[in-house]
Amino acid sequence: MAHADPTPLMPHATAAWLVDNTGLTFAQIAEYCGIHVLEVQAIADETAATKYTGRDPVRANELSMEEIEKGQKDPGYRLKMTVQSQDTIRRTRGPRYTPVSKRQDKPDGIAWILKNHPEVSDGAIGKLIGTTRNTINAIRERSHWNSANIVPKDPVTLGLCSQRELDALVAKAAKKAGIKAPEDNRLEGDREALLEELRAERTAAAEARAAEEIDEAGGEA
Repeated sequence: MAHADPTPLMPHATAAWLVDNTGLTFAQIAEYCGIHVLEVQAIADETAATKYTGRDPVRANELSMEEIEKGQKDPGYRLKMTVQSQDTIRRTRGPRYTPVSKRQDKPDGIAWILKNHPEVSDGAIGKLIGTTRNTINAIRERSHWNSANIVPKDPVTLGLCSQRELDALVAKAAKKAGIKAPEDNRLEGDREALLEELRAERTAAAEARAAEEIDEAGGEA
């Protein structure tokens, strides 16, 4: 599922806006934002660990209304980020910017990757988390100034990267090291059930709208 397509600057906040303001499926929103469909479900149900303030991707020039309309008409349509936004993202590649509120979580995220995926290079970790080789090495050797308080935590859970980015990084490192990338199928059943439920809801909604249009047309006649 991992790929290198650019994602919105603030994926979770963008997902929150799309959930509240469009008729796109959760799967479409997850694909566009680069997050898991269950994260979108949690945002919609307001059960996510963090309450996100919606960020309008149209005003941010990351998505056009035409794309949203195409997606609403076809649940299988894959949204495309505006060319202008893609170019901006490509031009600004480099160390990841992390909000001040998240920077204190970086050591925990780095420690998690070092513990669970030692095959990932320091350079790759640095690009994913937005840190330096010296910091990574200090955490590995437990010479970091705050080593006593560092607890390995999933960087996705901490909001330091998306699941898609982490999966891509791990898969690439595993391939280079000649080992089989780990597969996590724990959520597959839930994911398929959720997608099936969403399809049924979209179909029912479309049928209801069609029935209303027929009734309105009959009334006008």
